[in-house]
Amino acid sequence: MRLFCGMLLGKVSTMSKGELTRQKIVELAAPIFNQHGYAGSSMHDVMQATGLEKGGLYRHFGSKEELAAESFRYALNQTIQVRSEGLDTISSALEKLRHIVRQFVQVPSPTPGGCPLMNTAVDADDGNPVLRKLAAEAVSDWKCRLTVIIEDGMRRREIRKSANSRRIANTVIAALEGALMISRVEGNRTALCDVQESLESLFEEIACKQRG
Repeated sequence: MRLFCGMLLGKVSTMSKGELTRQKIVELAAPIFNQHGYAGSSMHDVMQATGLEKGGLYRHFGSKEELAAESFRYALNQTIQVRSEGLDTISSALEKLRHIVRQFVQVPSPTPGGCPLMNTAVDADDGNPVLRKLAAEAVSDWKCRLTVIIEDGMRRREIRKSANSRRIANTVIAALEGALMISRVEGNRTALCDVQESLESLFEEIACKQRG
């Protein structure tokens, strides 16, 4: 099962030399954009990281914006894969939710700079409309993914039918991303651990009670 409803995690295929070069550029550019943001990154930075001249970069990407968008997709996809590891082996909806929270709290983003979704959402809030749209789509996909799990739990009578799947999904995302921001500012994991406990209480609240 995918972590996000609308995002494929990539297909293994035979790539041409040009496609391999393009992919390598994206891999090396992703940490730059993730750490410094769109405005704080330059094509010169990418040139230094890749060893390519400007013409070599623009042979594969028509603009800085196009490269930034591809870099965001790559960084987000890497994070999705790491944080969704093992999810397909879990059958219980509530355990899936707990696993997602636990992975978010315990597993850092594999791309230097932290969570690409939070970084891009903040960076593009009043800036690049393309990146803002991509961040909005990523949030929507995450909410979709959580909603599917919650509603599956309702059908299987693990989760109370009175639970509001949209509200729970929004709560989970807001709590995790907010806690991540606080933890980065404070330089410790206290907020993340607190939110994990609070979300566990939420999951216990929405769980169908077993009759004795």
